[in-house]
Amino acid sequence: MKIAISTDGDFVSSHFGRCPHFTIVDIDNNEVVKKEIIDNPGHHPGFIPQFLHQKGVECIVAGGMGAHAIQLFNETKIKTIVGISGTIKETIEKLGKGTLASKESLCSPGAGKDYGVEKTVCDHSSEE
Repeated sequence: MKIAISTDGDFVSSHFGRCPHFTIVDIDNNEVVKKEIIDNPGHHPGFIPQFLHQKGVECIVAGGMGAHAIQLFNETKIKTIVGISGTIKETIEKLGKGTLASKESLCSPGAGKDYGVEKTVCDHSSEE
């Protein structure tokens, strides 16, 4: 399975659309067989799901994602796992073990609306 993880440094990015990079991992028989880091091509409505679909991605992992983005990923048959925080290494380990589960998105509704990669702050609640 080919999985994209929204990446900010060594950590899962809180919002998939504004992450600087995506870590793409191929997992086969619970082992990572390939890992690459690619630049985020830009946060334009509907673009990233198509971009990742063309790269063969079957699942996206992120801290936060809006309902519309989830719908767009569903349309391209890409599974979404949100509410994830922590390091990329830990996330990949959980993916390999099959223990990574989606939670509530870390972004509040509308937090990323009308902003591109250059927006550096997501409108998360103060508890995050």
